[in-house]
Amino acid sequence: MHTTQTGILVDNAKMARYLEFTIDSMSDIKPALQAIASIDITDELVIGIGQSLVEALGKDISGLSTMPAQTGSGIDVPSTPAALWCWLRGSDPGDIFHRSRQIENMLAPGFALSNVIDSFQYDQNRDLSGYEDGTENPEGNKAIQAAIVQDKGAGLDGSSFVAVQQWIHDFDKLDEMTTDEQDDVIGRHISDNEEFDEAPDSAHVKRTAQESFSPEAFILRRSMPWADGMDAGLVFVSFGHSFAAFEVLLNRMLGKEDAISDALFTFTRPISGAYYWCPPIKNGNLDLTVLGF
Repeated sequence: MHTTQTGILVDNAKMARYLEFTIDSMSDIKPALQAIASIDITDELVIGIGQSLVEALGKDISGLSTMPAQTGSGIDVPSTPAALWCWLRGSDPGDIFHRSRQIENMLAPGFALSNVIDSFQYDQNRDLSGYEDGTENPEGNKAIQAAIVQDKGAGLDGSSFVAVQQWIHDFDKLDEMTTDEQDDVIGRHISDNEEFDEAPDSAHVKRTAQESFSPEAFILRRSMPWADGMDAGLVFVSFGHSFAAFEVLLNRMLGKEDAISDALFTFTRPISGAYYWCPPIKNGNLDLTVLGF
Protein backbone atom coordinates (compact mmCIF):
# COMPACT_ATOMS: atom_id res chain seq x y z
CA MET A 1 0.00 0.00 0.00
CA HIS A 2 1.88 3.02 -1.31
CA THR A 3 0.21 5.49 1.07
CA THR A 4 1.41 3.67 4.19
CA GLN A 5 4.61 4.41 6.08
CA THR A 6 6.56 1.43 4.81
CA GLY A 7 8.26 0.67 8.12
CA ILE A 8 4.91 -0.43 9.55
CA LEU A 9 4.63 -3.40 7.22
CA VAL A 10 8.32 -4.28 6.80
CA ASP A 11 9.88 -6.37 9.57
CA ASN A 12 13.64 -6.07 9.08
CA ALA A 13 14.92 -4.29 12.19
CA LYS A 14 18.21 -5.30 13.81
CA MET A 15 18.37 -2.25 16.08
CA ALA A 16 15.94 0.53 16.87
CA ARG A 17 15.49 3.71 18.85
CA TYR A 18 12.20 5.14 20.06
CA LEU A 19 11.93 8.90 20.58
CA GLU A 20 9.09 10.64 22.42
CA PHE A 21 8.53 14.38 22.27
CA THR A 22 6.42 16.84 24.22
CA ILE A 23 5.25 20.24 22.99
CA ASP A 24 7.72 22.90 24.11
CA SER A 25 6.64 25.99 22.17
CA MET A 26 3.11 26.29 20.80
CA SER A 27 4.13 29.02 18.36
CA ASP A 28 6.78 26.77 16.81
CA ILE A 29 4.68 23.63 16.31
CA LYS A 30 3.76 24.27 12.68
CA PRO A 31 7.27 25.01 11.33
CA ALA A 32 8.57 21.99 13.22
CA LEU A 33 5.93 19.74 11.64
CA GLN A 34 6.62 21.23 8.21
CA ALA A 35 10.29 20.33 8.70
CA ILE A 36 9.56 16.76 9.78
CA ALA A 37 7.15 16.37 6.87
CA SER A 38 10.05 17.02 4.50
CA ILE A 39 11.91 13.89 5.66
CA ASP A 40 11.85 10.94 3.28
CA ILE A 41 9.89 8.16 4.98
CA THR A 42 11.79 4.91 4.45
CA ASP A 43 11.57 1.42 5.92
CA GLU A 44 13.75 2.68 8.79
CA LEU A 45 11.49 5.45 10.10
CA VAL A 46 7.91 5.51 11.41
CA ILE A 47 6.36 8.67 12.86
CA GLY A 48 3.29 8.84 15.11
CA ILE A 49 1.27 11.81 16.33
CA GLY A 50 -0.37 11.97 19.76
CA GLN A 51 -3.75 13.31 20.79
CA SER A 52 -2.31 16.38 22.55
CA LEU A 53 -0.64 17.55 19.33
CA VAL A 54 -3.80 17.03 17.28
CA GLU A 55 -5.76 19.09 19.81
CA ALA A 56 -3.07 21.79 19.86
CA LEU A 57 -3.62 22.15 16.11
CA GLY A 58 -7.36 22.45 16.62
CA LYS A 59 -8.02 19.27 14.63
CA ASP A 60 -9.60 15.88 15.20
CA ILE A 61 -8.54 12.42 14.03
CA SER A 62 -11.42 9.99 14.28
CA GLY A 63 -10.31 7.00 16.33
CA LEU A 64 -7.36 8.69 18.02
CA SER A 65 -7.46 9.01 21.80
CA THR A 66 -5.19 8.93 24.82
CA MET A 67 -4.38 5.47 26.14
CA PRO A 68 -6.36 5.02 29.36
CA ALA A 69 -4.63 3.96 32.56
CA GLN A 70 -6.07 0.65 33.75
CA THR A 71 -5.86 -1.71 36.68
CA GLY A 72 -6.38 -5.41 37.22
CA SER A 73 -5.88 -7.66 40.21
CA GLY A 74 -2.54 -6.45 41.53
CA ILE A 75 -1.76 -4.97 38.10
CA ASP A 76 -1.30 -1.36 37.05
CA VAL A 77 -1.21 -0.39 33.37
CA PRO A 78 0.04 3.20 33.13
CA SER A 79 -0.74 5.86 30.58
CA THR A 80 2.22 8.08 29.62
CA PRO A 81 1.14 10.02 26.52
CA ALA A 82 3.40 12.15 24.38
CA ALA A 83 2.81 14.56 21.52
CA LEU A 84 5.04 12.90 18.93
CA TRP A 85 6.70 9.49 18.54
CA CYS A 86 9.49 8.43 16.20
CA TRP A 87 10.68 4.87 15.64
CA LEU A 88 14.10 4.70 13.99
CA ARG A 89 15.61 1.44 12.80
CA GLY A 90 18.84 0.27 11.26
CA SER A 91 21.91 -1.89 11.72
CA ASP A 92 24.43 0.71 12.94
CA PRO A 93 23.89 2.32 16.37
CA GLY A 94 26.03 5.29 15.39
CA ASP A 95 23.88 5.98 12.34
CA ILE A 96 20.70 5.68 14.42
CA PHE A 97 22.17 8.09 16.98
CA HIS A 98 22.95 10.75 14.38
CA ARG A 99 19.57 10.35 12.70
CA SER A 100 17.86 10.84 16.06
CA ARG A 101 19.91 14.02 16.62
CA GLN A 102 18.81 15.28 13.21
CA ILE A 103 15.14 14.71 14.06
CA GLU A 104 15.53 16.33 17.48
CA ASN A 105 17.10 19.41 15.89
CA MET A 106 14.42 19.62 13.19
CA LEU A 107 11.66 19.53 15.78
CA ALA A 108 13.19 22.16 18.10
CA PRO A 109 12.09 24.54 19.50
CA GLY A 110 8.52 23.38 18.92
CA PHE A 111 9.11 20.03 20.58
CA ALA A 112 11.37 18.79 23.37
CA LEU A 113 12.74 15.26 23.51
CA SER A 114 11.26 13.63 26.62
CA ASN A 115 12.25 9.96 26.37
CA VAL A 116 14.61 7.68 24.44
CA ILE A 117 14.57 3.87 24.38
CA ASP A 118 17.16 1.82 22.51
CA SER A 119 16.22 -1.70 21.43
CA PHE A 120 17.57 -4.60 19.44
CA GLN A 121 16.75 -7.92 17.84
CA TYR A 122 17.51 -10.94 20.04
CA ASP A 123 18.11 -14.43 18.63
CA GLN A 124 15.82 -14.28 15.60
CA ASN A 125 12.90 -12.32 17.09
CA ARG A 126 12.84 -13.75 20.60
CA ASP A 127 11.81 -11.87 23.70
CA LEU A 128 14.53 -11.76 26.37
CA SER A 129 12.53 -14.40 28.24
CA GLY A 130 13.69 -16.75 25.47
CA TYR A 131 10.27 -17.20 23.85
CA GLU A 132 9.58 -16.28 20.23
CA ASP A 133 7.67 -13.02 19.85
CA GLY A 134 5.00 -12.19 17.29
CA THR A 135 4.34 -15.81 16.31
CA GLU A 136 0.70 -15.11 15.42
CA ASN A 137 1.38 -11.97 13.38
CA PRO A 138 -0.80 -11.69 10.26
CA GLU A 139 1.07 -11.49 6.95
CA GLY A 140 0.49 -10.06 3.49
CA ASN A 141 -3.02 -8.77 2.85
CA LYS A 142 -4.09 -9.91 6.31
CA ALA A 143 -1.47 -7.62 7.84
CA ILE A 144 -2.79 -4.70 5.78
CA GLN A 145 -6.36 -5.47 6.83
CA ALA A 146 -5.37 -5.62 10.49
CA ALA A 147 -3.06 -2.61 10.63
CA ILE A 148 -3.99 -0.08 7.96
CA VAL A 149 -6.89 2.36 7.72
CA GLN A 150 -8.86 1.91 4.52
CA ASP A 151 -11.94 3.49 2.90
CA LYS A 152 -11.95 6.54 5.18
CA GLY A 153 -10.93 9.09 2.55
CA ALA A 154 -7.88 11.03 1.44
CA GLY A 155 -5.46 11.94 4.22
CA LEU A 156 -6.63 8.99 6.34
CA ASP A 157 -6.38 5.97 4.05
CA GLY A 158 -3.01 4.33 4.50
CA SER A 159 -2.58 5.59 8.04
CA SER A 160 -2.41 3.40 11.14
CA PHE A 161 -2.95 3.55 14.87
CA VAL A 162 -0.15 2.33 17.12
CA ALA A 163 -0.11 1.35 20.80
CA VAL A 164 3.34 1.53 22.39
CA GLN A 165 4.23 0.13 25.82
CA GLN A 166 7.54 -0.44 27.57
CA TRP A 167 7.49 -3.63 29.65
CA ILE A 168 10.11 -4.45 32.29
CA HIS A 169 10.87 -8.08 33.11
CA ASP A 170 11.71 -9.53 36.50
CA PHE A 171 14.33 -12.07 35.45
CA ASP A 172 14.86 -13.29 39.02
CA LYS A 173 11.24 -14.42 39.15
CA LEU A 174 11.57 -15.99 35.73
CA ASP A 175 14.71 -17.85 36.79
CA GLU A 176 12.90 -19.25 39.84
CA MET A 177 10.42 -21.05 37.58
CA THR A 178 11.02 -24.46 36.08
CA THR A 179 10.89 -24.75 32.30
CA ASP A 180 7.43 -26.34 32.59
CA GLU A 181 6.21 -23.43 34.72
CA GLN A 182 7.59 -20.94 32.21
CA ASP A 183 5.89 -22.82 29.38
CA ASP A 184 2.61 -22.66 31.32
CA VAL A 185 2.96 -18.88 31.59
CA ILE A 186 3.34 -18.49 27.84
CA GLY A 187 1.33 -21.48 26.60
CA ARG A 188 4.11 -22.59 24.26
CA HIS A 189 7.07 -24.91 24.69
CA ILE A 190 10.27 -22.89 24.63
CA SER A 191 12.02 -25.87 23.01
CA ASP A 192 10.01 -25.83 19.77
CA ASN A 193 7.57 -22.85 20.07
CA GLU A 194 4.61 -25.22 19.79
CA GLU A 195 1.37 -24.24 21.52
CA PHE A 196 -0.08 -26.93 23.78
CA ASP A 197 -3.71 -27.51 24.77
CA GLU A 198 -3.06 -28.50 28.38
CA ALA A 199 -1.70 -25.07 29.30
CA PRO A 200 -3.75 -23.32 32.02
CA ASP A 201 -6.42 -20.77 31.10
CA SER A 202 -4.10 -18.03 32.35
CA ALA A 203 -1.45 -18.83 29.67
CA HIS A 204 -0.63 -15.82 27.55
CA VAL A 205 -1.46 -17.42 24.20
CA LYS A 206 -4.88 -18.49 25.50
CA ARG A 207 -5.59 -15.04 26.93
CA THR A 208 -4.66 -13.37 23.64
CA ALA A 209 -5.86 -15.83 20.99
CA GLN A 210 -6.82 -13.25 18.40
CA GLU A 211 -9.29 -15.46 16.55
CA SER A 212 -11.24 -16.18 19.76
CA PHE A 213 -12.78 -12.70 19.83
CA SER A 214 -15.85 -11.52 17.95
CA PRO A 215 -14.92 -9.79 15.75
CA GLU A 216 -11.44 -11.30 15.54
CA ALA A 217 -8.84 -9.09 17.22
CA PHE A 218 -5.82 -9.23 14.93
CA ILE A 219 -3.00 -6.76 15.47
CA LEU A 220 0.36 -6.33 13.75
CA ARG A 221 3.11 -6.58 16.35
CA ARG A 222 6.50 -4.97 15.83
CA SER A 223 7.94 -5.41 19.32
CA MET A 224 11.65 -5.47 20.22
CA PRO A 225 13.68 -6.13 23.40
CA TRP A 226 15.32 -3.26 25.27
CA ALA A 227 18.05 -3.10 27.92
CA ASP A 228 19.39 -0.23 30.02
CA GLY A 229 22.04 -1.22 32.52
CA MET A 230 20.66 -4.30 34.27
CA ASP A 231 17.03 -3.42 33.55
CA ALA A 232 15.49 -4.97 30.46
CA GLY A 233 12.25 -6.07 28.86
CA LEU A 234 10.17 -5.53 25.74
CA VAL A 235 9.00 -2.48 23.82
CA PHE A 236 5.55 -3.64 22.75
CA VAL A 237 4.47 -2.00 19.48
CA SER A 238 1.05 -2.87 18.09
CA PHE A 239 -0.36 -1.43 14.85
CA GLY A 240 -4.05 -1.56 13.99
CA HIS A 241 -6.66 0.08 11.78
CA SER A 242 -8.10 1.15 15.15
CA PHE A 243 -7.29 0.58 18.81
CA ALA A 244 -10.24 -1.81 19.24
CA ALA A 245 -8.29 -5.06 18.86
CA PHE A 246 -5.50 -3.96 21.21
CA GLU A 247 -8.02 -2.89 23.83
CA VAL A 248 -10.00 -6.14 23.89
CA LEU A 249 -6.75 -8.12 24.09
CA LEU A 250 -5.52 -6.03 27.02
CA ASN A 251 -8.88 -6.25 28.79
CA ARG A 252 -8.75 -10.03 28.65
CA MET A 253 -5.14 -10.03 29.85
CA LEU A 254 -6.30 -7.99 32.85
CA GLY A 255 -9.10 -10.46 33.57
CA LYS A 256 -11.92 -8.04 32.81
CA GLU A 257 -13.99 -10.80 31.19
CA ASP A 258 -13.60 -13.70 33.61
CA ALA A 259 -11.32 -12.55 36.48
CA ILE A 260 -8.43 -14.64 35.12
CA SER A 261 -5.33 -12.51 34.75
CA ASP A 262 -2.70 -13.25 32.14
CA ALA A 263 0.13 -15.26 33.69
CA LEU A 264 2.55 -12.97 31.84
CA PHE A 265 2.11 -10.49 34.71
CA THR A 266 3.90 -12.92 37.04
CA PHE A 267 7.26 -11.78 35.66
CA THR A 268 6.67 -8.61 33.61
CA ARG A 269 4.69 -5.38 33.77
CA PRO A 270 4.21 -2.27 31.65
CA ILE A 271 5.91 0.92 32.86
CA SER A 272 4.67 3.21 30.07
CA GLY A 273 1.94 3.34 27.46
CA ALA A 274 0.75 5.68 24.71
CA TYR A 275 -1.41 5.83 21.59
CA TYR A 276 -0.38 7.52 18.33
CA TRP A 277 -1.76 8.04 14.84
CA CYS A 278 0.75 7.29 12.08
CA PRO A 279 -0.16 9.50 9.10
CA PRO A 280 -0.14 8.19 5.54
CA ILE A 281 2.54 9.23 3.08
CA LYS A 282 2.33 11.02 -0.24
CA ASN A 283 5.26 11.10 -2.65
CA GLY A 284 7.43 9.58 0.06
CA ASN A 285 6.70 12.22 2.72
CA LEU A 286 4.20 12.45 5.55
CA ASP A 287 0.73 13.47 4.35
CA LEU A 288 -0.50 15.89 7.01
CA THR A 289 -3.40 17.36 5.05
CA VAL A 290 -5.97 16.37 7.68
CA LEU A 291 -3.95 18.42 10.17
CA GLY A 292 -4.08 21.51 7.97
CA PHE A 293 -0.73 21.18 6.17
